[in-house]
Formats: sequence, C-alpha cells, structure tokens
Amino acid sequence: MDELLRSGAPAGDPATAWARRRDDYRLVGPLNRHKFSVIVVGTGLAGAGTAAALGELGYRVHAFTFHDAPRRAHSVAAQGGINAARARKVDNDSVRRFVADTVKGGDFRGREADAFRLAEESVRVIDHLNALGAPFAREYGGALATRSFGGVQVSRTYYTRGQTGQQLQVAASGALQRQVAAGNVTLHTRQEMLDLIVADGRAQGIVVRDLVTGEIGAQTAHAVVLATGGYGTVFFQSTLARNSNATAAWRAHRRGALLASPSFVQFHPTALPVNAPWQTKTTLMSESLRNDGRIWVPSRAGDDRPANTISEDERDYYLERKYPTYGNLTPRDVASRAAREQIEAGHGVGPLRNSVYLDFADARARLGKAVLAERYGNLFDMYRDATGEDPYEVPMRIAPAAHFTMGGLWSDYDLMTSIPGLFVGGEAGWGYHGANRLGANSLLSACVDGWFTLPYSVPNYLAGLLGEPVLASDHDAVRQAATDVHARIEALTGIGGTTGPAVFHRELGEILYRGCGVARSAAGLRTALDEIDALSRRFWSDLRVTGGTGAFNQQLEHAGRVADFLELARLMCLDALDRDESCGAHFRTEHQTADGEALRNDDDWCFASAWETTPDGTAVRHREPLTFDAVGLTTRNYR
Repeated sequence: MDELLRSGAPAGDPATAWARRRDDYRLVGPLNRHKFSVIVVGTGLAGAGTAAALGELGYRVHAFTFHDAPRRAHSVAAQGGINAARARKVDNDSVRRFVADTVKGGDFRGREADAFRLAEESVRVIDHLNALGAPFAREYGGALATRSFGGVQVSRTYYTRGQTGQQLQVAASGALQRQVAAGNVTLHTRQEMLDLIVADGRAQGIVVRDLVTGEIGAQTAHAVVLATGGYGTVFFQSTLARNSNATAAWRAHRRGALLASPSFVQFHPTALPVNAPWQTKTTLMSESLRNDGRIWVPSRAGDDRPANTISEDERDYYLERKYPTYGNLTPRDVASRAAREQIEAGHGVGPLRNSVYLDFADARARLGKAVLAERYGNLFDMYRDATGEDPYEVPMRIAPAAHFTMGGLWSDYDLMTSIPGLFVGGEAGWGYHGANRLGANSLLSACVDGWFTLPYSVPNYLAGLLGEPVLASDHDAVRQAATDVHARIEALTGIGGTTGPAVFHRELGEILYRGCGVARSAAGLRTALDEIDALSRRFWSDLRVTGGTGAFNQQLEHAGRVADFLELARLMCLDALDRDESCGAHFRTEHQTADGEALRNDDDWCFASAWETTPDGTAVRHREPLTFDAVGLTTRNYR
C-alpha cells in the first residue's frame, strides 16, 4: 500500500528548521555517554566524522571498514573541492543562494529543509577541516582560495588542487585514529557487513564477515550508523573503486529500511572514455577542469582529424552555444546529456568515437602553463599516465560515466531510516541532492552528516534508551541473522556453475547503461527489467565460486555483491519506469521540452519515492511529499 511518509523536519521557515530542531533534541549527560554503544559502518568522511565526533563526546564506538585502514575509504577519490556558503569572494553568494542552487540543481526532488542545513553547516565545515590540517589552497595573502563548479555563478568551492577528497580523508582519518588511540573507538578493519540485526523493532547490531579469515561474527549496540557510500558500481564500469558496493545498504533494505529514489544516478560528464572491451572501470577527471577547459566536438560528423588540426570555425563549443549563461559550467546532468547527444549524432571523437574534447589551449594562452599546473597539475599527470597524451598540448577526451548516486536509504530529517535506531550518512543516504547533485556538494554532505548532524541526532535517539542493555550476543535475533548470512554464503557457493561473478556483473552493467543510463524510456526500461530477470536466473543456476568460505576469497565477496546488485538493479529500473516524468539525471525521453530539456511533472510527481521490498520480493512504493517554501518551483534554465 502506497503510504505517505513524514520528513520529521520542524514546521515553519526551513531556514531556521535546523536551529529549532537542535534546540529540541534530548541530551545525554557526560556521565551517561559511556553507557551507550554505537556502531558506525564505513570510515569515509561521513563515517570517520561520526565515529570521531561520538568518540570525542564519550560514547563507546565500534567503527567497521572492509579496508585495511580507514584512510583507504572511497572519499579519497573526490578531486575538485568542497562547497561552502561563506561568501568570501564578495560575489553575492549567500546561504539562500546556496540553497537555491542546490534545490534547483536537484530539479526540486530533494528536501528543502535538508538543503538549508547543508548550507548553514557548510560554513563550520571549512573551519573545522582547516583546523584538522586539511591543506586548502590559499590566495597570495593567505586567505583560503575558491573556484566555481557546475550549476552556479559564484565561487564557493574550496579545494586542495585536484586532491581534495584525499586530503580531507587524511584529516578525518587522523581524527578517527586519535579516538582509537584514546580508547573511545574500537576499529574493526577488513570486516564486511553482510546483515543488519533488528530486534524489538529497532536496529541493534550487524553481522560481518572477516575478509581475511572468512569468520562470521556479530556486533551489537544501541544504534547503528551506515556510512557505506553509493552504489554506482552496479553499472560495472563506473568512476568508483572496484570494491565499492551496495551490500550493507541493500541488506538493511531487505530488513525493512526504505530505499529512496534508486534510479537517480548521476553520470559524470568529465570521465575518461572506455577505450577497450576489457576495461573494468572508468576514471574520473574533476569537474573543476571545466573552469578553464572548453568542451567541443567537430562540427562535421565523422571528422577524424587530429584535434589541433581542426580550425576554430570547424568546432562546435556546444555547451557555450546552447547555454550561454553557464557555458561549460552547466550542471552535470545537462552536460552529460549534451555530450551523449553529440556522440550519438556522430560527432564523437577518439578511437571508439565515444568521447568529446576538453580543451585547455585558450586557458594556457591566457594564464600560462605554470598556472594550469598549479591548479590542475596532478589531474593532468593522471590523464597523461592513463592515456599517454599530454593535455597541455592536446585536448583531453572525456565522456559521461556512472558516478554518484542521489538515491539511497530513506531517512527523516534526523537521518534516521524507517528502522528505529538505524541512521545513515553521506552518499548512502538520499536527502540533499534531489535528482542531480551539484559538483562539490558530495564532500560537503558527507562532512555535514558526519561532523555536525549525526553527533546531534544519534544522542537524541539514545537518550530514550538510558538503562537499556546492549543486545546479548546469544539473542535469537543475533543467531537468526548469522544463520541467514551462513545460508546465503552456502547458497552462492553451492550453485556449482561455470561462470564467475565478474561476467554477470559486466552483463548487468551493459543492461543498465542501455536501459537505465543517461536517458531512459518506458520501452527500454521494460526490456531492461526482462533482461535483469533472465540474468538473475542464470546467475542463480550457473554461478561458479572457486575457493572456500573459511578463508580469504575475493570471488566469494564479489559474488555476494553481484547478487545484491541484481536485486538493486531491478528496483532501479522499476523506480525509473514508475516515475513518469523527467527530472535532473532521470531523463525519460517521452518527457522533454521542444528543445530537448527535461520536462518535470510537479502536479503528479513532486514527491520522493521510498521503496519497500517485501519478503517475497514485491516492491511497494511509499511517498514523501516535497514542499518548497523558500525556493519556488520553477523550470530549470541554464541558458
């Protein structure tokens, strides 16, 4: 049954909602905090921030990661910067302008009150990270430097060359390790969460597998925080690390946590194109490059001359032509669709004709090579290492690739999911970005969740559990969850087929790129659903997992993740088929304006879809109505 969900955001002006909500939160006194135990899964920016902050406050924290060290979390991969509405450039930026850009960039499919919290706390985030030692770029006089990103007309992005995620992760990991050394946080490495323990209607622990020994174990606590990142690797070839996956969030979903807007997937417009059929992932080139690079294709379809031999009057700077106000800094969904249109129309470049040019010749002539090296040197080096081409001399070749997932576990304003006691942070959640994330808001949302939201909202929940013991390790719910994990592993290893999990994963990615990619249609989505069902049947009848279950076995890890990907992919396509409109990165070809822009339907679809999967696998949609009081519903226009 389609039920309405409540956001839990305080009524009234969304600009003051966060301050009013914080004032209403219940507190846990310093002498009682050590009585509470909290599990944090994931040690990226959201997870490390949450664990470090709660540990600093005096709570007993168990931090889990499947990496060998917290600093290896995928937050390191973000390159271009982190946004903050500090208005230090005197370019008329403000909190309200930040909110307007974020809500509009998400095509009015995110929660407005959450966007205000993101903007408000962004000011504190930069000072906090700077104090932790993040080496932000600075102006000559010492002030922190900023640059622009897509979808905005101001300069609000703070950065550390093209290594922002890496440097922020190093700082956050240092803060986490300080709490580990102090004895406030127990760090569990090489542990993958395979199930959620739900008892008495609330989350009270997790089941994990030791990736080295294969041992199945459980950890119980008063609350659980999932900060496990996004699920872009469902597409097989994505900008994410190969080990990034959806299992923790999906297992929580199968225990009852609603999953919001799973079809809202961002395709990054400046990834390196796929160059060979054996390639297993794509490589991200920061959107910050669009500050100085100009995107173009040959005006004549099929023109295969070297880029530098094509004259200016034979080039189509199509973003500058179509969107003169924003030009090359159009939002990612708009830029990706425009690139796809050019490639499909025969204007693609490169050996496989599957990319467009990102050209720095004008910037080099205007600024000089030294300035470009100062701003983007490590990115240019990475491009040269990956392609053998020098971007100082020839244009880069870029193409859209699966990247960030705006969908995730549904949570209320307090970041608590539909399962009491289960919280979510960072990309694993859904609330801020709507149908399209603006560049440099990902690092920000992870930091705001980890450092400045969950450390308030989790204690508010814990305050009602004072005196409650941690769930016993031999409780029936713990035993049952562990039994379920063992049964699933045995099911995967007992198939005895002939095909490894990577083959199924690659086929799934091809299905999704065709049917649920940059553009979708009802017919294509129905075909994709049929293909996913057929692939799932083959997977469960022909999967081959070599090696044993009681030891290090990466094929077994991959098999479990692919099994979850198959179920998730089906829900993604179902959500995309169900949402009969175009909005942001969800572009249904049946719903577009005369000039090819996304055509939203606010009368029927101004809500967030939050999906439940019943025990028999049936998907049930619930809705959270979305209201916009500060940023009026308008048609996006970047022209």
